[in-house]
Amino acid sequence: YATTIHKSQGSEYPVVVIPVTLQHLVMLHRNLLYIGVTRGKRLVILVGEKKACAVAVYGTMTKPRFTRLREWGEIYARPA
Repeated sequence: YATTIHKSQGSEYPVVVIPVTLQHLVMLHRNLLYIGVTRGKRLVILVGEKKACAVAVYGTMTKPRFTRLREWGEIYARPA
């Protein structure tokens, strides 16, 4: 099944797969990635480009939020 991050707010899923590409630059916001990542109960898989993930996490398009997304990425990052 597939749904959008917006529609998934307030829900949890056992496994979440999130495509992260530069083709969708307008959607690469830290808060959207955070919401998507926190929907996964057991497993979260980010598929796409490392640069796109960096744009979402370190980008300046959103107001600062105090989450642990950067730390989670450093802990669980696996070499490609």
